Amino acid sequence: MKKKSPVINSLFLDIGGVLLTNGWDRGGRQKAIKRFHLDFEETEERHHLTFDTYEVGKIDLKEYLKRVVFYKKRSFTMEEFKQFMFEQSQPFPEMLTLMRNLKKQYGLKIAVVSNEGRELTEYRIKTFRLNEFVDFFISSCFVHFRKPDADIFKIALDTAQIPANQVVYIEDRPMFVQVAEGLGIRGITHVNYENTSRKLELLGLKVQG
Repeated sequence: MKKKSPVINSLFLDIGGVLLTNGWDRGGRQKAIKRFHLDFEETEERHHLTFDTYEVGKIDLKEYLKRVVFYKKRSFTMEEFKQFMFEQSQPFPEMLTLMRNLKKQYGLKIAVVSNEGRELTEYRIKTFRLNEFVDFFISSCFVHFRKPDADIFKIALDTAQIPANQVVYIEDRPMFVQVAEGLGIRGITHVNYENTSRKLELLGLKVQG
């Protein structure tokens, strides 16, 4: 007897907080501020004034760092700082394995929908081999829209050519889940591996064996 396919045939995934640690969040910046002896308030203010512009692909990482860190002479190089930024990315092995197994078992179409700058995105895709199981990447730096703008999800749906009610979006920020749900996408607010696995099982996506 032919195995019945699940109703859900596509997953949209965030990267930071779901598959990997956040690429460049407050915690990472605080470590950098301490490591490189930067002024906390000035660095954070400069970051918030320009980071959105970097995430939507309007400036590159070099320009972002020139505005936030290297607007004056430093005792360290930009390459040293970049390397530190990249090192903040660490995997969540259980989630990566879960997504690989679900794709293999059910033939799911998997897309990333994320807010990230180009250099960080490309580093994370390559380092953690995300393109081995992700079919396409709708990253803010590629499409020039950022969550919570609903257009980024519309682009993902148009690219996938799948009805919204056949998609599950997994994201650690409740607001972004709610925006996706407003388009008819089923949402899972990711808290941890166990919780997300359980919710996927209720939707018919359970890893066998």
